[in-house]
Amino acid sequence: MALTEHLTELRKRLIISVIAVTLGFLAAYYYSDRLYWVLASPLTEALPPGQDFLVFTGLVEPFFIYLKVGLLGGIILASPIVIYEIWAFVAPALYREERRWFVFTVIFSALLFCGGTIFAFEVVFPFGFKYLLSYSAPGLKPFLSMGEYFSMATRLLLAFGLIFQLPLAMLVLSRLGVVTARQFASWWRYAIVAIVIASAILTPTPDVFNQMLMAGPLIVLYAIGLGAAALLGKKKKAE
Repeated sequence: MALTEHLTELRKRLIISVIAVTLGFLAAYYYSDRLYWVLASPLTEALPPGQDFLVFTGLVEPFFIYLKVGLLGGIILASPIVIYEIWAFVAPALYREERRWFVFTVIFSALLFCGGTIFAFEVVFPFGFKYLLSYSAPGLKPFLSMGEYFSMATRLLLAFGLIFQLPLAMLVLSRLGVVTARQFASWWRYAIVAIVIASAILTPTPDVFNQMLMAGPLIVLYAIGLGAAALLGKKKKAE
């Protein structure tokens, strides 16, 4: 295909993706208030009785928060179509082996991302919020903004989803021959230190217990990535 034909094909894929996201946004925005309170449920359940509510500090804050919730929901709903359009654009340029690895990478990456966000929502959020709210006192009451919570929650969910890509990143690097499984095994001490530091930065609470809630699974994921690199990684040929 000529360059103009590639650009035409790219425009077609982009238009379909934008339409899919727009339709997903319209569907998600209709339920945006319910979706927001589902997202906020770990916090509201951790709040003291009688204070299980959030506030807004600006007149238009709820409107824009619900717009963001609708957009986020629309992207999630449209993601299968968007991923397919990316695949349809890239696939003709790939060999059969490359196509198989592309599909495997996309599916495995999506599963790991979902696993990371679910772990954050179901495990880290409840424990972290309960710990932070434990600092409440008779003269110190929580007065939490819905916009501030949405920003923090989405950042943490994204961070956990990306960090859970560790085994896939290790496998890809090993498959490309950049790093071998033997090298990953020899770096395990440095990996544990890096994981603990990243957990201390990314977890919402500064205590060791909640940091280990993130560091523990990451160490397990590093071991899984090491095993995958050893089994499926590129082997160096003997001289």
